[in-house]
Amino acid sequence: MLPENIIFITILSSIIGYSLYFRGIISGETKPNLISWFLWMLPPFLGVFFQLKAGAGLSVLPVFIAGFGPLLVVIISLWNKNRYWKITKLDIICGILSLIALILYLIAHNLVLSITLAILSDALATIPTIVKGWQFPETEKTGVYWSGVFNNIVGVLIIKNWTFPIYSFGIYLVFINLAIVFSIRKKRLFQKTI
Repeated sequence: MLPENIIFITILSSIIGYSLYFRGIISGETKPNLISWFLWMLPPFLGVFFQLKAGAGLSVLPVFIAGFGPLLVVIISLWNKNRYWKITKLDIICGILSLIALILYLIAHNLVLSITLAILSDALATIPTIVKGWQFPETEKTGVYWSGVFNNIVGVLIIKNWTFPIYSFGIYLVFINLAIVFSIRKKRLFQKTI
């Protein structure tokens, strides 16, 4: 277990990752899927609330950043017109299912069920970005997702009380960020092995 204060390094990691992503949006190289990014900001904010309720400490900082960063991506994308991905049917279906999971999350009176529904909501919101990254990797940058991997590994390594409501969202965010990176980088990975 790492000392809890090391979590503050995740702020620097996030600033670097998001700065690169914001620069990509402003230049037009990166076109975020606004359904994913909008929905990504909601479950982490709620997850932080429930994690704190369960007794978590600074280990929630990466999960908070996982909500705050997407809020900034949405604001910058909407401010910088024509810098976001066109919404598809898949985006709408995943968005609706994500919102349903989020509503169920809010009305669940069980902490473990609430966290599970928050993770489900976030995962459903992630599907459009994974599909977009797989089909059009040139519209994404991986720095922000690598930052998410690093931040949440650090968050998990400082956990003192290993209960599902405290560790689950951080571990999930490590793997979902790796899935996004893989979807964007798959061509490069497979070309090197051939």
